[in-house]
Amino acid sequence: MKNQTYRMTMLYDFYGELLTPRQKEFFDLYYNEDFSLAEIAENAGISRQGVRDVIVRAEASMQEVEDKTGIIKRFLARSGHLEAIEEAAGEIATLNYRQYEDRRLAELAERIRQEAAALKE
Repeated sequence: MKNQTYRMTMLYDFYGELLTPRQKEFFDLYYNEDFSLAEIAENAGISRQGVRDVIVRAEASMQEVEDKTGIIKRFLARSGHLEAIEEAAGEIATLNYRQYEDRRLAELAERIRQEAAALKE
């Protein structure tokens, strides 16, 4: 994946509900709200190292689930394929418009786009 923060936010998006409330809170503050460890520690009334330990355990927990399931890996691979399908459907629609003007081809190209969009959700 692109970088550490992106990877961690993807893990959180997919597996955040598996974390404890405290892990979710600290993780969200650190990665999504861009709080420093010191700021989180001050607000929580614990040490900076204590905050870091909670975040590291949360990261490890989510990474372990991803290693076992591969859901994010498959999601990212599927996204690339869906974009290619949408692009091909667009090309079909354009060719049809420019050369054939076949109503059925236009309908099929639009259906392919809609189905690909539904799979993205």
